[in-house]
Amino acid sequence: MTRITGVDVHDVRFPTAAAGDGSDAINRGDYSATYVELRTDGPHTGAGFTFTNGRGNELTCAAVRALAHHVEGRLLDDLWADPVGFARSLSADVQLRWLGPEKGVIHMATGAIVNAVWDLHAKTAGKPLWRFLAELPTEKLIACVDFHHITDALTPQDAAAILDKGLTGLDDRRAELERDGLPSYTTSVGWLGYPDDKVRELARAAYADGWRAMKMKVGGDPADDERRARIIRAEIGPDALLMMDANQVWDVDEAIARMATLAAADPYWIEEPTHPDDVLGHARIQRAVHPIRVATGEVAANRVIFKQLLQADAVRVVQIDACRVGGVPEVLAELLLAAKFGVPVCPHAGGVGLCELVQHLFAFDYLRVGTSLEGRMVEYVDHLHEHFTDPVRTRGGRYVLPDRPGYSATMRPESVAEFRFPDGPVWR
Repeated sequence: MTRITGVDVHDVRFPTAAAGDGSDAINRGDYSATYVELRTDGPHTGAGFTFTNGRGNELTCAAVRALAHHVEGRLLDDLWADPVGFARSLSADVQLRWLGPEKGVIHMATGAIVNAVWDLHAKTAGKPLWRFLAELPTEKLIACVDFHHITDALTPQDAAAILDKGLTGLDDRRAELERDGLPSYTTSVGWLGYPDDKVRELARAAYADGWRAMKMKVGGDPADDERRARIIRAEIGPDALLMMDANQVWDVDEAIARMATLAAADPYWIEEPTHPDDVLGHARIQRAVHPIRVATGEVAANRVIFKQLLQADAVRVVQIDACRVGGVPEVLAELLLAAKFGVPVCPHAGGVGLCELVQHLFAFDYLRVGTSLEGRMVEYVDHLHEHFTDPVRTRGGRYVLPDRPGYSATMRPESVAEFRFPDGPVWR
């Protein structure tokens, strides 16, 4: 039996701010990862991480170290026997929970550790995580879902019905993904810090490469937003999808007013139009901007916020982030909530390694939960994939389904060494 013998934590930071990569209305950061490796007495190492934006990465690293005792010395079989209990041992730590609860630095650190355990489960099974999950029997998947505080919206019986239904046509859907890949959209064309000529060039190149859905950042000067929207729409034509992302910068009334103007560019959705915790504000915006969809979730702290957004009919697109919440069991709850309310999931990606993770979650959602690709895309950002041993691959504007065992979370040792903060060569 495999035992986890130690937890190694690495503060890894990439100097992305200088080039404007990842820039939006509120963030100008150096994409970073709190990278966790679970050493074992077996052949595999579990890898997980949470994504941060530069300064502050040391806080999530410290939080992982504070939580590490919950996993050190544990048998992998014991963690598999009670996956929710293990996840709760971190998220409900009797003292550290006070710093959340189930939100912020502690919850992100919890997700890094829990995801490393799930990477280890999948590697031990010899399967990519999406397949490992999709092939689990319904009763085991139910045992992996944390229903605490969401049973007023989703019961285990509801979830079982969704997952059982997902068994019908499973092989056909898997063959489809293996043949065609995962539908996706690119955000690489529209960072707020890019000059107009670069936006035009990138939009043109992305269209030529097969992308038919692209996202731009908004929330800066209104005239700049409108001009950049016209540039992208002119390059991609009337039939391609153009999404917009305000990164939480607007007040509710401001969001409604700004989208009334930006509607001329025919946006498919407006992402994070206001504060991520303002459920009623999102609901009001959604009513006002219809038929434009409101999309949010990348910084939603936990499954309870997702529950409320769905109950309030505040979103038309759910965006999950593999690293913001407490790991795979909580993501499963969020996918099932979205299915219960009939809202498509389009995972948030980009950053450091988020594309690598969410491709597995998207594939599982299609195979066993949502079972439809209508209105569903996974985000793609063309940054930093070269630092992973199993990097995401795309073809013709779609993700290629990953086939290597694990969660695609393992970073190259040479990248960790080079970009480790503050002593790596890049930061000296």
